[in-house]
Amino acid sequence: MTSNNPPYLLLWLRSLAFWIVFPVSLVLFATLLILTVPFSLQTRWALVQRWVHFILWWLQVTCKLSHKIQGTDNIPEEAGIVFSKHQSTWETIALQQIFPLQVWVAKRELMWIPFFGWGLALMKCIHIQRGSGKAAINQLVTQGKARMDEGIWVVIFPEGTRIPAGEKGRYRIGGAALAEQTGRAIVPVAHNAGEYWPRRSFIKRPGVIQVRIGAPISPAGKTAQQVLEEASEWIEAQMAEITTL
Repeated sequence: MTSNNPPYLLLWLRSLAFWIVFPVSLVLFATLLILTVPFSLQTRWALVQRWVHFILWWLQVTCKLSHKIQGTDNIPEEAGIVFSKHQSTWETIALQQIFPLQVWVAKRELMWIPFFGWGLALMKCIHIQRGSGKAAINQLVTQGKARMDEGIWVVIFPEGTRIPAGEKGRYRIGGAALAEQTGRAIVPVAHNAGEYWPRRSFIKRPGVIQVRIGAPISPAGKTAQQVLEEASEWIEAQMAEITTL
């Protein structure tokens, strides 16, 4: 994190400018997304890309927060599974710019949230019943395989929820089980967005978020647990290098 932090009042005003526009743009683009129902998923994805580019630009203009990516050459042509560290709202936006056409794994109840949830549903997200154990994994595998067979990437946050910067959550087996049962590779992603856009925080701090994309992890000849351990070890090793707390 940059040591040249501006005064708190300036940080607050910059963040206020960002937050004034963010929800308005979300509702506007979600409404436009609903109007694209008669069109293809690719058309809706193109519209989502417009919003993502705008928000990342607005974030840089208002909060002086940008990002740097290493390892984009590790993204294969074939659709696979993104295994990303989850610290912030930032990566839920930025990953849509970094990786091709994709869907997320989300709780079924999120589908009912006005605008945001409706947008998720229109983008064919994988909806699972959290807390249902093996049944949730089966839902993930069935829907995930169908999406990847269509050439759509599956984005998974294996820690399940946002974890504060500098901490490690429990990596869950679902995404690794999806890899094991479909033969699709996992592409691990590490980043330190939580240092600049902390969870449940109004303030966003200036700086450059570091994003690292690892080489694809093949599940061939491995158990789901082995795949999970390989992915989590790579991510946490990168986090140890890029975390500045």
